[in-house]
Amino acid sequence: MNKPLDAEQSIALSTSIKSKAKAPFDNAYRAALATKGAIYVQGFVALAGQPHKPIEHSWLELENCIVDPSLPHFNRPATALHYFPAQRLTVKQLKAAIEEAKEDYPDDDPLPIYGKAPYEYYGDLMLGGKEYLAAHNAAIAQCQSLNQPKSTSNGHTSAEG
Repeated sequence: MNKPLDAEQSIALSTSIKSKAKAPFDNAYRAALATKGAIYVQGFVALAGQPHKPIEHSWLELENCIVDPSLPHFNRPATALHYFPAQRLTVKQLKAAIEEAKEDYPDDDPLPIYGKAPYEYYGDLMLGGKEYLAAHNAAIAQCQSLNQPKSTSNGHTSAEG
């Protein structure tokens, strides 16, 4: 079941943690630490128009909604975003995974977290387990659907973008 995005709460949280553009994993991490009962989620966002492909992203899930502290940086209405979760972590699991990543790979950014091997691949990029591949494929299908040329009344098509 896909939960609805709470735009108002997303914007308020974005403001309170001072979210940054192009830092969805860090934004979601900081938001998770500041939000009681939050689940940190990694996956993909699909939207109409550029970039015409899924965007690897992170957000929070609360009991009845999605809260995305990076929402203001999309410059699109909340209804234009479609979320495809691949991995969910409690705050406790998230903290433990970050600590482990810092110990094992001290020179690398600990986020995003991809879980344990074996990993699946798409293109030249390595993802987490099969959940990532399934979420990515579903997000690709959504992007293709959202970016279909639209028929006009004269029978021609026009591309959206």
